[in-house]
Amino acid sequence: MRRALPLLFVLLAACAELPVPMPPTGPAPGGQDLTPAPSDVQLRAQKAARQFVQVVETVEPVAEQVCRNRSTRLNCDFQIVVDDRPDQPPNAFQTVDRAGRPIVAFNLALIASAENADELAFVMGHEAAHHVMDHIAKTQESATVGAVVLAGITALSGADADTIKAAEELGATVGARTYSKDFELEADRLGTIIAAKSGYDPVRGALFFNRIPDPGNRFLGSHPPNAARMAIVRKTYAEFVAGQN
Repeated sequence: MRRALPLLFVLLAACAELPVPMPPTGPAPGGQDLTPAPSDVQLRAQKAARQFVQVVETVEPVAEQVCRNRSTRLNCDFQIVVDDRPDQPPNAFQTVDRAGRPIVAFNLALIASAENADELAFVMGHEAAHHVMDHIAKTQESATVGAVVLAGITALSGADADTIKAAEELGATVGARTYSKDFELEADRLGTIIAAKSGYDPVRGALFFNRIPDPGNRFLGSHPPNAARMAIVRKTYAEFVAGQN
């Protein structure tokens, strides 16, 4: 489990914008304190940092326990990191390092745009769920199958090497996206449970779907419609609450 203090430092350091001239600080000759009050931007950044760290400290142990309860072969020692690159659209994602340790990354834009802790908790639960459900490995397997099948069909047609290579790449893309919508809904469901077990309201957290573009139900799209995602969150949370009573 990653300690929260380094995360707070990274977040606060990365929130800095263009340098501005610093006004004088400390007591003036007449005894008046000239230390300026924090700006609204600084106050919002500090609040976002504290909220994010609190969510990490609360949700990460729950995600780890859910992972260990469901799998004996996965590395469940989640590492939470912050992408501090500026001018990025809000985003979070899950990956693994070379040793198989799961990484959940948030960028500053997402942290700053979260309207409440429930949203951050749901996003973290969702991304952690991708690892618990082993979606990266399953996606890679689907991509490999798609690449081999389409390249093989193309080769049998007598195509040249460049055409076969293009078919292989297309097959990998199609294969990777074949189950991506299902994976997103699976992660929404388990992410709802992780957030709820952590003491947050996943339905309130998932309301951020109302602020992002709806991908609709496009063929081979990577994400399901927002309405479908919201529906599974509501259903899962209702079942969770009923199970607690």
